[in-house]
Amino acid sequence: MSNAAIKNQTLALAGLFQAAHLVEQLAKTGQANDKDLKICIESIFQTDPDNIEDVFGGTPDNLKIGFKEVRFLTDGKSRTGSSPDVMRYALGILHLESKLRKNKVMMNKIAGGIDASKRQLDHFHSSHENLIANLSGLYQETLSTFRFRIHVTGDAQHLRNSHNAHKIRTLLLCAVRSAILWRQMGGKRWQLLFNRKKLNIACQNALRHLE
Repeated sequence: MSNAAIKNQTLALAGLFQAAHLVEQLAKTGQANDKDLKICIESIFQTDPDNIEDVFGGTPDNLKIGFKEVRFLTDGKSRTGSSPDVMRYALGILHLESKLRKNKVMMNKIAGGIDASKRQLDHFHSSHENLIANLSGLYQETLSTFRFRIHVTGDAQHLRNSHNAHKIRTLLLCAVRSAILWRQMGGKRWQLLFNRKKLNIACQNALRHLE
């Protein structure tokens, strides 16, 4: 597999893991970095990008958290900023994406819902509560109807907060978008094991560039 293919897969995985990281933060603390949240949400609307970097704001610099998480997945040593919950959410999303891929009706419903939400950007910014609520509703109406679901754990106070819950569901939708992108870049589950060294090196190179 070419270095370019590994780089693209690593970018997509970083997007997925960054969304999972933010889910964990919101569930446990009720807070998440506004810029990181914005990058994740806007990635949903990048359905016809010129390149994979454009999905995440045009630069890999926006995925520092995600690269750190993927590095942990691929070497088991770099634990800074990682937790079992982030890993569980991310791997669960990859499984959920495989279910979605086989359901064309649901895929079309999600695409239509994203197009409808994208039109809201003419009136609201990407972090507006109305837009987030609509994306959250789209997740509830589609992906959360599968028998397999992502079980988010955290502080009950934060999980009961409706605006926080909307953000969490929206981020799960963002993670699925990155999982789909990973598949489009040739990603396969087995590669997380057999290509882990190459993925790890790609993460290290990306992080070295950011530091």
